[in-house]
Amino acid sequence: MGRIAAGDRDAFARLFDRHSPIALGLLVRILGRHSEAEEVLQEVFLQVWRQASRYEPGRGSPRGWILVLARSRALDLVRSREARQRREAEISADGTQAAREVRPLGTEGLEASERQEQVSSALGLLPPEQRRCIELAFFEGLTQTQIARRLDAPLGTVKSRIHLGMSKLRQVLGS
Repeated sequence: MGRIAAGDRDAFARLFDRHSPIALGLLVRILGRHSEAEEVLQEVFLQVWRQASRYEPGRGSPRGWILVLARSRALDLVRSREARQRREAEISADGTQAAREVRPLGTEGLEASERQEQVSSALGLLPPEQRRCIELAFFEGLTQTQIARRLDAPLGTVKSRIHLGMSKLRQVLGS
């Protein structure tokens, strides 16, 4: 990351090649549209290029940082999309509401597909309580407080489940 912060394009290209497939898989799963996911992926890596000096190794791996950036941007887009749909529904003369169902598209590219399968398999190894908390956080964009309310569980329990589940996923998937 230090080399990228210094403007090393080769280091950036290697980072992109290594981490873009998993980031794209996450984005497709959250957004449900491959074209939107690709646009957000470009924005995320542009942000990485511009803000590489802000990366703090003590807070996590470059992959983790990239996935957090990707998730945040995707959730912003989902929230924006939902707000627009609500406004359109309210404005609609006949009072009907636009369909909100988003059908996820399959990921394109062998690497993204394989990585998605690895993540899915790794999630399957988690205890159901941990898996559910992680899915609600990362794929539905809920905060830990919202997850606690939805599951009718103490906030501390939800935090522990997410922490333990993420630790197990790191073990299974590697750094």
